[in-house]
Amino acid sequence: MEPRLNLTAGELAPKLGKRFANVSLAIQQSTLPRDLQELVMLRASQINGCGWCVDYHTKEAAAAGESALRINLVAAWRESTVFSDAERTAFALAEEGTRLADAAPGVSDATWAAAREHYDEEQLVALVYLVAMINAANRLGVITHLRGGSYEPAA
Repeated sequence: MEPRLNLTAGELAPKLGKRFANVSLAIQQSTLPRDLQELVMLRASQINGCGWCVDYHTKEAAAAGESALRINLVAAWRESTVFSDAERTAFALAEEGTRLADAAPGVSDATWAAAREHYDEEQLVALVYLVAMINAANRLGVITHLRGGSYEPAA
């Protein structure tokens, strides 16, 4: 299946893409650990079924030094022993923030309280924006039928 639309062509697409990328860059430059950012984005992408984003964040996490074991266990983080309490909290927040239609209240008070225990205010801002941005990116990928498998890190 070919992509439906080139989101980098034309007059409007590059303008929007640049602004989208600037938000993502600000998140990357935050104090929220970069490896955690990749794993959180991988988890949301798995939930949303965005093949391109799963491909991208799997390879970026590996290129950043994340172990194959941890990358492979992101999908089953609740049943895994390789993640810290802080990482588990970030995954819970990402899942609850991603599955809005499945969890009417959104992020639970318990998850939010746990996030406040593990992350400072700036990191929470980065985490909330990260979840919002990866969900937007996933929707762009799914709507336009971007496929996984061809991404090359640092390309």
